[in-house]
Amino acid sequence: MPHPLIDQLRFTRSEFARGIAGVADDESTTRFPPMNALGWNVGHLAWQEQRYYLTFAQGVTPFPDIAREFASGGPASTPALSRVRSAWKGITEAADPWLDELDEERMTMPVVEGSARITGNLILRTIYHYWFHLGENMAIRQNLGHTRLPQFVGDIDGRAPYRRS
Repeated sequence: MPHPLIDQLRFTRSEFARGIAGVADDESTTRFPPMNALGWNVGHLAWQEQRYYLTFAQGVTPFPDIAREFASGGPASTPALSRVRSAWKGITEAADPWLDELDEERMTMPVVEGSARITGNLILRTIYHYWFHLGENMAIRQNLGHTRLPQFVGDIDGRAPYRRS
């Protein structure tokens, strides 16, 4: 059974995906400055997951274009959602086996030897980062005129309830 933080990460990913469901490629490239384009937000979260759980943790970077184009502080861009969603899916699927192996001891160790940041904190940082951009995505969708958007957190009680580690 995965560590409880991994359950929360997966639930957060699913809420992020729910928040972009039904967005067309042409809509995902629309930018309402100073906000990012929705497509950029997806690429940016793919960048973070790849950086932490593949590049740092496992020494692989399967999507170097994501690493180049969506780093924190990088220039704004307007990528198509289909492209970045595909990369995000590939990255999260590649990260999952490593995440499944984390236990309480490994959560308290740095992902990168010599770093002050421990694995558990990187996972929390990722979870909170998702929620930040999920809110931004909802604002973008409202500006696009979308209606009937998710109003609140989904079925956390059924899908990722609190449990001890």
